[in-house]
Amino acid sequence: MAVNRVPVLKRCRSLGMDPVYLGIDKKSNRQLKRSNRKMSEYGLQLREKQKAKFIYGVLEKPFRNYYKKAKQMSGMTGENLMVFLESRLDNVVFRMGLARTRREARQIVDHKHVLVNGKQVNIPSYLIKAGDVIEIKEAKKSSTRYKEIVEVTGGRMVPDWLEVDAEALKGTVKELPNREAIDVPVDEMLIVELYSK
Repeated sequence: MAVNRVPVLKRCRSLGMDPVYLGIDKKSNRQLKRSNRKMSEYGLQLREKQKAKFIYGVLEKPFRNYYKKAKQMSGMTGENLMVFLESRLDNVVFRMGLARTRREARQIVDHKHVLVNGKQVNIPSYLIKAGDVIEIKEAKKSSTRYKEIVEVTGGRMVPDWLEVDAEALKGTVKELPNREAIDVPVDEMLIVELYSK
């Protein structure tokens, strides 16, 4: 499996984004020194796509597939794409506060710790639906790892489209998110422009 091994803070600096969106509290003190060249239209579009891929931990091929699906649906293609990315299982586990970062959420799902509607799911890209109940396996709930995670993520805001019981390590998807509920600094219209060339 392809793995992105670029240091997170370095990548955040190059994309001009805050590491907080990845669940990381560290700040980089270094400034990115760029020559005074104006970025081309293509460069801006590419950077937005790279930002979205980096935040959600998606590689090019699955990302392109999400775009194709989003294009076929009714409504705005860009908004549909963001909803697809936001409703991935690894992202929902992160949003519920059951993982410190999206990478950790992906690992938790990979290691078969997550149940969706009572069934074990170990596919991070599994798309959740409204009404799905997501919880950590009973056998893993007592582990110190989850106690530490809940302590760290306790102050994090849970989005309105999710209902979470942090004590029971369980949550329900009330509805699929709309674009206003997704607080990711990505201009999806630039991604649509890039793919529609």
